[in-house]
Amino acid sequence: MEAIYFGNIKVWGYGTGNGPWVMADLENGLFSGVNPGYNANDPSVNHRYLTAIVKGEPNHWAIRAGNAQSGGLSTFYDGKRPNASGYNPMKKEGAIILGIGGDNSHGSAGTFYEGVMTSGYPTAATENEVQANIVAAGYR
Repeated sequence: MEAIYFGNIKVWGYGTGNGPWVMADLENGLFSGVNPGYNANDPSVNHRYLTAIVKGEPNHWAIRAGNAQSGGLSTFYDGKRPNASGYNPMKKEGAIILGIGGDNSHGSAGTFYEGVMTSGYPTAATENEVQANIVAAGYR
């Protein structure tokens, strides 16, 4: 599973500041870099509306995010799969989840507005165009 997590729980991983952080829920933990736990390159994000992207391919994955009301995307992580057993190669079984954990848990609160699932590993240029369209939609 490769799902977006946005929150401030520190049980499986966390970034700088008090959060919330954009991380990847990769089935058996939250990751924001190659190593489990703390990632200094994962900043706290406090946008009212957030664009968040998690994407993966063999031995490689990335997290990108930005303000859905203005500006572009930043890359929070782009590199090797997590340095933990079972994550390289991934053994994905296929599913679509929106607004819940992969275990169907509901241990968080907030509002989930829209989601999308794509095939393949999109380029940064494609993601930047999508971000420009999201900003142009004018979330308020």
